[in-house]
Amino acid sequence: MSAAVASATGIRTARRISHCFIMDVPRYRDLLVITDAAVNIAPTLEDKIDIVQNAIDLAHAIQFPDVRVAILSAMETVKPEVPSTVEAAALCKMADRGQISGALLDGPLALDNAVDLEAAEIKHIVSPVAGAANLLVVPDLEAGNMLAKSLSFLAGANAAGIVLGARAPIILTSRADSLLSRRASCAVASLLAAARGGSVACALS
Repeated sequence: MSAAVASATGIRTARRISHCFIMDVPRYRDLLVITDAAVNIAPTLEDKIDIVQNAIDLAHAIQFPDVRVAILSAMETVKPEVPSTVEAAALCKMADRGQISGALLDGPLALDNAVDLEAAEIKHIVSPVAGAANLLVVPDLEAGNMLAKSLSFLAGANAAGIVLGARAPIILTSRADSLLSRRASCAVASLLAAARGGSVACALS
């Protein structure tokens, strides 16, 4: 990754570099995109604008029929003392004003009411995203990493990983990744490159 982001010779663009996991969770009806669980440690609100847009563009490239984005926090109400809830509300307003495009956004949402319709109904959340999200934006890398690994190791999910925001999609694999995960990552990168009319870069770990 250091070569990809080098200021003089890298392949960065004006967009923030970010990572997405595309997860096939056995008990969930849709593919689930999680961002960012591997690159941005503690993203600012400004960083999250690009992180969200990168993920939306990916979802369109892999042909999601519609993109429903849940901006996650520990709760579904805006609390000034919990910065992730304030940032979630700001991102949703940015989407209303066209600063983020191509998807429906809602947040803050807790994980339960983002992916479970009954949980959303119990909490009286009326939204086309709540209970039906297919793209989850986490507050920080730690939350995203734990969420993605929990789905993989406890729920049997298969995952592909891709780095976005560069001139080419970057496949960033882990030594613990299965053969299926590596192949799926290659397939996602190929779809994204085809959508852009470009090529794929690969970084192995």
